[in-house]
Amino acid sequence: MATQETQQLDEIIVNGRRKMLSLGTTALAGLVFAGINTPKAQAATLTDNDILNFALNLEYLEANFYNLAVFGVTIDKLSTPIAITGTGTQGTVTTKASFKAVPFSSSLVKAYATETAAEEGKHVTFLRTALGSAAVAQPAINLVDSFNTLAVGAGVGTSFDPFANDAFFLIGAYIFEDVGVTAYHGAAGAISSSSILTAAVGIHAVEAYHAALVRTTINAFDSNPTVSGVPTGTLTNITQKISAFRSLLANPTSAPTTQTTDGGIKGADDQGIDNTVKVALNTSSATFPSTTIVDADNNSIGFARTPQQILSIVTGASPANASGGNKGVFFPAGLNGTIN
Repeated sequence: MATQETQQLDEIIVNGRRKMLSLGTTALAGLVFAGINTPKAQAATLTDNDILNFALNLEYLEANFYNLAVFGVTIDKLSTPIAITGTGTQGTVTTKASFKAVPFSSSLVKAYATETAAEEGKHVTFLRTALGSAAVAQPAINLVDSFNTLAVGAGVGTSFDPFANDAFFLIGAYIFEDVGVTAYHGAAGAISSSSILTAAVGIHAVEAYHAALVRTTINAFDSNPTVSGVPTGTLTNITQKISAFRSLLANPTSAPTTQTTDGGIKGADDQGIDNTVKVALNTSSATFPSTTIVDADNNSIGFARTPQQILSIVTGASPANASGGNKGVFFPAGLNGTIN
């Protein structure tokens, strides 16, 4: 018998397909990118503080998502609050009405979420300490309309609530973690200070651990409907749609021509979880079943994205406005700092 979660997800998928067919690609793009600023000239050379503040904006987003999921409050309302003041315009976090923490049914998923919430909070504190008085304030963050907009754009449905249950929480986490990994990788080459670079690489490693844990757990959930409450294959199919849309946002004019994912997707810089992949081991034919837990190119090197590509994903700006002013999706009023 269908569970409440199954019915909700089925409705999302069916409505999403209908919406996609009725809108068409042109109208859909207009819906997703409505109100986004147009491209301008490339911004001036960035400093290490500019890059750290850009990372801080993203960490504010992740830390609030995970702490809301586990504890039901934003990071400034924790029993030991995390500071959110600084330069720029300080904003609040928008959540659904009568918000409550995720009603986790799996103790393991809740434990994973709790650990990640603590670590993302520490990233915020670490970056704020490193920046000192130069740290930007937490900008306005939207954790309602953002997911709904991305759900439409990715063809998942007309709405999506990552705080509804374990399975949907994992999908919400999936949206963030791979983006964080590519952001730190992409910024590494622009950092001049060796000590800051070392710290950034360390944070990149933790974000990669998070991404792998989320992807592995989704894969496990997807093969066990009695635990996830959704039909087998549903969650991995959603990850493929999300990855395709992230790649489209990051590469709005054309997909990369020199990249191929580990899963064999040509011209892409993102790949969802897929259990149908076959690989060759000491043989000329690819016959051994594999999966795509690692989001990497055909040389098993993780993808990297520029700040403009990351802005395109987190604000829905396509292409990103390089001289500033990108706003929308997760950052309705834009980001604080030089990279915005």
